[in-house]
Amino acid sequence: MTDLRHGPIAVLTTAHAIFERTRVTVAPRLRSTVDKLPGGVRDIAGYHFGWCDERGAPAAATPGKMLRPALTLLCAEAVGAHATQAIEPAVAVELVHNFSLVHDDVMDGDALRRSRPTVWSVFGVPMAILTGDALVVLAMEVLADTPSSATKLAVAMRELIEGQFLDLSFERLATVGLDACLAMAGGKTAALLRCACELGAAHGGGSPSAVNALGRFGWHLGLAFQLVDDLLGIWGDPAVTGKPVLADLVAGKKSLPVAAALASGGRGAEQLAELAAAPPEHRDVLAMAALIERLGGRSWAHSVAEAQVHTALACLDEAGVAPAARDDLIALATLVTERDR
Repeated sequence: MTDLRHGPIAVLTTAHAIFERTRVTVAPRLRSTVDKLPGGVRDIAGYHFGWCDERGAPAAATPGKMLRPALTLLCAEAVGAHATQAIEPAVAVELVHNFSLVHDDVMDGDALRRSRPTVWSVFGVPMAILTGDALVVLAMEVLADTPSSATKLAVAMRELIEGQFLDLSFERLATVGLDACLAMAGGKTAALLRCACELGAAHGGGSPSAVNALGRFGWHLGLAFQLVDDLLGIWGDPAVTGKPVLADLVAGKKSLPVAAALASGGRGAEQLAELAAAPPEHRDVLAMAALIERLGGRSWAHSVAEAQVHTALACLDEAGVAPAARDDLIALATLVTERDR
């Protein structure tokens, strides 16, 4: 088992350096790819990425972390290749990720992302749907010359869609089992992180065993990421996350901390189910958050996220990754459980 050797400051410093390196490498190709879209859709996509305001004027809004492309480039380096060999899949996975964000905001009715009004809230639902669709088309176009990679990405997208379907379906249920909730998280989040790692390793010329091990690293890291995301969806600071307070409870999400609390049994779980079943306008989300914490949902999510990161790091040992890339992947994996946004 690989140890988490990085202190908090070292992790943050290393992660910032990785994300900056990724932006320098990927952002120009990402932007030139998005520029292929017709003018109106291009401007809406540009607004989502933070490159322009709602009128199309240049802007410098807070961008996403580019975690998935960072993993793609690092997994190419992990098998001994140069990061530039994996630029195309890095761009493709970032396009798919952002397609999912644009559509996710529509489905959840979220009005804020990255502390800005979401695409649908500015341009309307039809334009947001169209823009998300356009990003998917671009992603497949980027990988058109490597059919095996396009197929891997398509499979991950299918799993992502299934996970999102389950996520929405769970909102209508009074209770959701932990196994079902973990399966939802696997599709919604872990599948694309697995794909990002597999594509990076494959484009770097990695052996099938290395590609498989790095894919499993991405899968377990994705589960940890979703667990932390679920914690932030309830207890995150809106000033930092850019999302409304208690956003997931307001939306009726049966996220992993909620599912763990419901699975605890007893009168407390029954009370939580009753609170969750109330109409949104009458739902006491503050009481729900307190009850979820008292029933152990918060601590369970923390501990399982840490366990998933440790499992992910064990996969690096199996892959036999290059030392420099190994340290960077450890830093990113550690950051996943310590992030605040």
